[in-house]
Amino acid sequence: MKRKFNVIESTCVPIPLENIDTDQIIPARFLKATDKEGFGDNLFADWRYDKNGKPIHSFVLNDPKYSGSVLVAGKNFGCGSSREHAAWAIAGYGFRVVISSFFADIHKNNELNNFVLPVVVSDDFLRRLFASIAENPDTVVRVDLPNQTVTNTANGDQETFEINSFKKHCLMNGLDDIDYLVENKDKIESWEENNTLAFAL
Repeated sequence: MKRKFNVIESTCVPIPLENIDTDQIIPARFLKATDKEGFGDNLFADWRYDKNGKPIHSFVLNDPKYSGSVLVAGKNFGCGSSREHAAWAIAGYGFRVVISSFFADIHKNNELNNFVLPVVVSDDFLRRLFASIAENPDTVVRVDLPNQTVTNTANGDQETFEINSFKKHCLMNGLDDIDYLVENKDKIESWEENNTLAFAL
């Protein structure tokens, strides 16, 4: 779903594990589908359900203490294969933001292309945020895309984060890459016309 992104305030779902790969995010057996619908149901499926399909109550997505549209994950999130289905599953579950101290590049771009904001913070900020959530599961973070800041509202801890200016524009305006081209159709046609004439001369 293409939703404009501005400022989000939400509680968090913490998974303090490093090197979470895309096969753990969405196991390979679910990759046969080509439609994005329903992938959220199988997010972290092997951690979330037992072999009989029953919820594993100790896993964070099954713990009623934790909820919200912000996933907080350990360093090197989304490593492994480049499957876009992993980003589909994260978005399909309802996460709008993933906070980590490092993302695999391809997965980071896949999240952005699916209107999920990957927020890269320092190792220290991530550690403090995990500690804050562990102490109080109702901890709220404020993610301000226009100002590129992430804030733990419980204690005022704040960092800035980087984002590609093109992707920032797309997120803030609810545009995918094709929408962006359509939005700039007149400029593109004008450039082509001017440069075609120049080459002809």
